[in-house]
Amino acid sequence: MRIQNDKGEIQISSEVFTTITGAVATSCFGVKGMAARSKKDGLVHLLRSESMAKGVRVIIHEDDAVSIELHIIVDNGVNLTAVSDSIMSEVRYAVGRMTGAEVRAVDVYVDSMEIG
Repeated sequence: MRIQNDKGEIQISSEVFTTITGAVATSCFGVKGMAARSKKDGLVHLLRSESMAKGVRVIIHEDDAVSIELHIIVDNGVNLTAVSDSIMSEVRYAVGRMTGAEVRAVDVYVDSMEIG
């Protein structure tokens, strides 16, 4: 993504968006971590903090707006709607504030619930 201003050009890679999104999402109440589905066995796995980007997909549109998809694992007993709404709001705010990009959509997929 490129942002042009009177002082020059700023180029922001998709890794910046995935890092911000992963950090914000995992700091929300009830989120156990980011999730990734294994291609070998089809099971959902909890990602370590250094590989959180695998649970995030960023789509940069032609008008430099972004859409974000993230896959999470939540704690048992949390209200899924409340957790998802919180993540969507926090990610939209943080990405917009830190990058200046318009966030068109934030889609949260709850892939698993961890018990215990």
